[in-house]
Amino acid sequence: MFSASKKAEVAANNIVNADVVGSVDPDSPHQAYSPKVAVDTSLSSGGQGAGVNTVVLNRTSSFVPSFSPDSPFANSEGMVNAPNVNLDEEMVNLKVAENAYKSSAEVIRTAREMQSTLLDALNDSKS
Repeated sequence: MFSASKKAEVAANNIVNADVVGSVDPDSPHQAYSPKVAVDTSLSSGGQGAGVNTVVLNRTSSFVPSFSPDSPFANSEGMVNAPNVNLDEEMVNLKVAENAYKSSAEVIRTAREMQSTLLDALNDSKS
């Protein structure tokens, strides 16, 4: 559930900051938002699944040049760096994370119901 939650958070941050442009000069303090990506790594132990660790990394190609001559961050040619965010992709990532979270919650609920049913059956057999 943590992984799904982290992935939803990353997608939401990328969506919200998709329009935060900055200077094309890498030395400028006014940089565009750097999109993130959530990556899972297996925590397997001796061949047994032990979950995943989710880490947030900067996207490899973080910026794309964009023509915005009215921006205060534009260079002499009117270019700024814009975040390399595909809104369609981020919306899909957000929906996938939401569905993964809901599925995990449903598995937990079902396991609790099964445990309760088993305990009830064991208590009834003792009577």
